[in-house]
Amino acid sequence: MTPAEGVIGRLAELGLTVGTAESLTGGRLVATLVDVPGASAVVRGGVVAYATELKRSVLGVDAELLESQGPVHPEVARQMAVGACRILGADVGISTTGIAGPTSPDGQPIGTVHIGIAGAAGIRIFSLRLTGDREQIRSESVRRALEAVRQVI
Repeated sequence: MTPAEGVIGRLAELGLTVGTAESLTGGRLVATLVDVPGASAVVRGGVVAYATELKRSVLGVDAELLESQGPVHPEVARQMAVGACRILGADVGISTTGIAGPTSPDGQPIGTVHIGIAGAAGIRIFSLRLTGDREQIRSESVRRALEAVRQVI
């Protein structure tokens, strides 16, 4: 069983829906979820807010936070996950934000990743330092996000 199959199966067992708010992963997380047969029963959708302004205007991330800390921050991941729940009408929101390289626009280390999981049980943030090239960091971020949601639900 793949990690995505495990997440979809567990959400279905619990009668929960899921939505994503992605930056770093650019829609790859929701695409991985909907690759699973039967995903339509639990996946509400996904928002790709790659531009910082969309994190504020679409997902409701605090403008002052984005200005002072930038888009790659644990609190940004938290607010993105909450925004996914709100705008997609999902029980569980998963967010990804980070720096995959090859350069870092704000000086944070390449491989800095924050994953947010929001739901009725609360909000959890997973902050990671991943290694590898851009593709490896993005792929590993999806895998770790799926692992994180399994831990939370």
